[in-house]
Amino acid sequence: AAARLGALRLRAMGAARVHWTESRSAGSSTAYTQSYSDQVEFLSHRDTLLAPPDNGEVTVLQAGRHEFPFTFQLPETLATSFEGKHGSVRYWVKAKLHRPWSTVKKVKKEFTVIEPIDINTPALLAPQAGAKEKLARAWYCNRGQVSVTAKIDRKGYTPGEVIPIFAEIDNCTSRAVVPKAAIIQTQTFIARGTKKQKKSVVTSIVGDSIAAGKREVWHGRALKIPPVGPSILQCRIIQVEYSLKVCVDIPGTSKLLLELPLVIGTIPLHPFGSRTSSVSSQYSVNLDWLSTIPEQPEAPPEYSAVVSSPEAEQSLAPPCRSELGGILEGPFFAYIQEFRFRPPPLYSEIDPNPPSDSIRPRCMTC
Repeated sequence: AAARLGALRLRAMGAARVHWTESRSAGSSTAYTQSYSDQVEFLSHRDTLLAPPDNGEVTVLQAGRHEFPFTFQLPETLATSFEGKHGSVRYWVKAKLHRPWSTVKKVKKEFTVIEPIDINTPALLAPQAGAKEKLARAWYCNRGQVSVTAKIDRKGYTPGEVIPIFAEIDNCTSRAVVPKAAIIQTQTFIARGTKKQKKSVVTSIVGDSIAAGKREVWHGRALKIPPVGPSILQCRIIQVEYSLKVCVDIPGTSKLLLELPLVIGTIPLHPFGSRTSSVSSQYSVNLDWLSTIPEQPEAPPEYSAVVSSPEAEQSLAPPCRSELGGILEGPFFAYIQEFRFRPPPLYSEIDPNPPSDSIRPRCMTC
């Protein structure tokens, strides 16, 4: 049968909400509950898909299926959809169908938004490193010191990638210790100037036990990132952060913890950046010599100061192969030898090839 309709209206919404309660005590017998709530709206869009005629009559739709397509533009900056213990970031579309002399029909459909986080930026491609040490004590007795140094190639990663961990653990105590590494997710909820945090372990690995007085080195120990949500850093009331924690379990005392910040992004590393990162993780180049280069280049030396006697010419002779060892095996020495030991050109105030008088000078305008 035909249906008589008034209007069909649409509304798109997106917001972040936080809420939690805390019990407070005042004195010995009085207790109360403090509530914390806040909300941030990201998206609000309204549209009318079917409007009643101007003459005040209702719209009649014949029996059957009727579709009313719609589109709307999302803002450029939206927080990623999120569901947490004390808050959430949700996006939805709600449609209301108004009918004369009848109740309003409503339907709601949620959709997911993922904020693009490109890890191919200088800040997220920068290596992260740190070092910590701890003095192990038991019953006021000094049992020695434990130190850890760790480094990762970059700060930004995407789910499914493997983080190579380079670490060095020195156990100078009298007991064995156990190194571990884990990715920690920290959810922070903010309302009325108060923060509520929830931390959880995303994934972890356990290293081999290190005997007393020994040292353990991780040459890129692999830690794979499981499927997790990206970082949320730009929302005022909800933040989702990640970190890599390298810890050492010390018997009889608290753990030694070293934390390196991580950002889980959505746009993976470009092929060129991946190659650069892998090379930098395998080789460590000392660039301290760059600081010794003067800002203003020095004047070149006089020719007589370079070649002035047979002794000076003799000093330019190629070095003995036995003195250089393995450096002669690579192609790099070939370039040094070609330019360093080539004799300098001859200089003369008289042109050895003067122009002939029979050659008529050519007019430059011809």
